[in-house]
Amino acid sequence: MNTKQIIQKSIAYMEQHLEQPLTLADIASYAGFSPHHFHRLFRREVGLNIADYLRRRRLALAAQLLLHTETPIIDISLHCHFESQESFTRAFKKMYGIPPGRYRKIFLLHAQSSIQAKGDDNMNQQANNPSALKGWFLSGSHPQDYEMGVDRTVVHQGSASGYLRALTPMDPGAFATMMQQFKADKYRGKRMRFSGFVKTDNVAEYCGLWMRIDNHAEDVLQFDNMHDRRITGSTNWNHYAIVLDVPEESATISIGVLLMGAGQVWVDSFRFEEVDLSVPTTHLDVHYELLDEPSNLSFEE
Repeated sequence: MNTKQIIQKSIAYMEQHLEQPLTLADIASYAGFSPHHFHRLFRREVGLNIADYLRRRRLALAAQLLLHTETPIIDISLHCHFESQESFTRAFKKMYGIPPGRYRKIFLLHAQSSIQAKGDDNMNQQANNPSALKGWFLSGSHPQDYEMGVDRTVVHQGSASGYLRALTPMDPGAFATMMQQFKADKYRGKRMRFSGFVKTDNVAEYCGLWMRIDNHAEDVLQFDNMHDRRITGSTNWNHYAIVLDVPEESATISIGVLLMGAGQVWVDSFRFEEVDLSVPTTHLDVHYELLDEPSNLSFEE
């Protein structure tokens, strides 16, 4: 089991026990490492220490409880393993910008307004418009058969996640991607990691993060779409990453999440950052060997 698999195993363990007491020692023991060594590995892969990760996940859980239950705030704070309502309020306000009581009033009203607006076709069309998701666009072989948007109910951190889902039964090989492109100028000569958290529901074929680096002629220089480590079926939130070198002749970088076939995928907490050369790349070889001469011209072979 490599480092990435160990981290994913530990995140799955934390997700299963998020509403129970957890310590660094507990999680490290489950992963088979000393607390110090595991803490270092986790921070290197995920960008957060264990305490910060658990705090953010529990605050996201608290935000959902505020919106979808009538549980008193003090009970939510204790359920999410804060020592007191005061410490919970401080942490919640630091992450969401407003105290939990006000968050419940403001966003509960927003949610109720959204439900009432579902009967309005124009409102639905605007909500389903791919351009409504800032910075991202929908592409792929059958983008018309998929929908992307913002989900405020299924969330990993903060108050929203992005989603991509199939709207109709799919032909084999049909796919869509929620993606964006940007110039490679700032990243040439660097090793870059595109990572984030992914959750799936009934993914029939597969989904995964992807990243591609092209030159000015639009030749693919570096590429990975997690084809060799597919996410399928229904899975809880976990961390995935792609690491590619950006050659000096690079012109554009594309990143995103793809969904092949039926199902739904949620994504959250994306990061795009430089890593040192000790972090292995995940590049998939997309080149093929050219023959010296044409073959089977008569189609008899």
